[in-house]
Amino acid sequence: MRSLILVLVVLVLLSYVPPVRSGVNAYVRSLFSSCWRRKGSCRRTCRKKEQYHIFCDSHFLCCVNPKFLPVIVGK
Repeated sequence: MRSLILVLVVLVLLSYVPPVRSGVNAYVRSLFSSCWRRKGSCRRTCRKKEQYHIFCDSHFLCCVNPKFLPVIVGK
């Protein structure tokens, strides 16, 4: 009888799923929304101190801080 109660308690504890936030975690989200060697981020519009460098997708821009952009030579 005692082992039956122990088994039931273990099954109840194993079946409990703690509530979590839905969606992907923050690391995966930042990995897929980053661009340009993870120095930029994909957005619809760039912030004031960022510059557009390349396209992330068909409708997102890769916004990068100018200090991380490559130096343009041979103008």
